[in-house]
Amino acid sequence: MSTSHIQALRAMLREEKGVILPGAPNALAARIIADLGFRAVYLTGAGLTNMHLGLPDLGFMDLGLVADHVMAIRGVIDLPLIVDIDTGFGNAINVTRTVRTLEQAGASAIQIEDQHSPKRCGHFEGKELVPLEEMVAKVRAAVDTRRQEVVVIARTDACAVEGFEGAIERAGRYIEAGAEVTFVEAPESLDDLRAVPRRLKAPQLVNMVLGGKTPIIDAKAAADMGFSLVLYANAALQGAVHGMQTALSTLKQKGVLDESAVTSFGERQRLVGKPEFDRMETRYAAHAPGASRHARD
Repeated sequence: MSTSHIQALRAMLREEKGVILPGAPNALAARIIADLGFRAVYLTGAGLTNMHLGLPDLGFMDLGLVADHVMAIRGVIDLPLIVDIDTGFGNAINVTRTVRTLEQAGASAIQIEDQHSPKRCGHFEGKELVPLEEMVAKVRAAVDTRRQEVVVIARTDACAVEGFEGAIERAGRYIEAGAEVTFVEAPESLDDLRAVPRRLKAPQLVNMVLGGKTPIIDAKAAADMGFSLVLYANAALQGAVHGMQTALSTLKQKGVLDESAVTSFGERQRLVGKPEFDRMETRYAAHAPGASRHARD
């Protein structure tokens, strides 16, 4: 498999700030993100759990589910793909298998966090952290295991447990262990947000959670602060839920629905690549020019 998507992500992290990173809960969302001209995709653990399982972000997804979705997304887009792996699905030894599996599936980066398993959404109450050295070992295991220079992103949820200074200390240790990007989850003030890129000597990701604890800033402000990536992990999911509720409420109220209330049939087929399959069907049909000659050969 080509690793150009990994190199594209690495170049982005070296050279740019304020790159918007939309989250995708599935391959169709990833196609829409690519179609709209965004430059990278984030496979969201919360979104995957919500959309595929219909459950809250409380550690219900497993490696097989994530790997299946990475392969599905990699099959339809070429963009860099950052993959949320929650706590790595076990200890440092388990992390080695997680990294190799997702690397082979087509991940450009993996993001691992320092919560106890089962984890909670970063904007839920009641989070608990693993000991610092345990997370350091997981980061080292991820870095040592990779074969294709997949980017290792380390997330800390320490703001809610040990305070902002604890989060900065943890993120710094993860960088020392080999993490190339860190993600300080859920700072609750603009002053803390500004301090993150200033105090940590690696590219930083900021998470814009609509309805969450962190102040919402635009991409320019994030770039000015020094953040490399501006994550909207579940904007697509929340937009899809809103669209489903709106369309289905109309159907329930009126007893009928027309195409003006939804994305058109033709646009849906375009987004999933139906015209390309039509072209292939024509090209490889048994009556296509040359088909009978090849059959005789």
